[in-house]
Amino acid sequence: METRLVMYFKTARGSRCSVSVIDPKENVTEQEIKDLMDLIVTKNIFKINNFSITEALEAKVVQTDIVEYDLVV
Repeated sequence: METRLVMYFKTARGSRCSVSVIDPKENVTEQEIKDLMDLIVTKNIFKINNFSITEALEAKVVQTDIVEYDLVV
């Protein structure tokens, strides 16, 4: 199972974007996520298509089960 923390932001252009962290620590708190998102906005860490991230919108922890099949055709 893969676990990802997906954080959604708004850019200066007004579009929505996301930043994902694969395999976040198991007991991550809502406050830690909020602090990280605020840091990303405040420090202007990422640019999306040359636009700054201006606002933190929401975050989710997503768990995905992957089933692989070795199909020989």
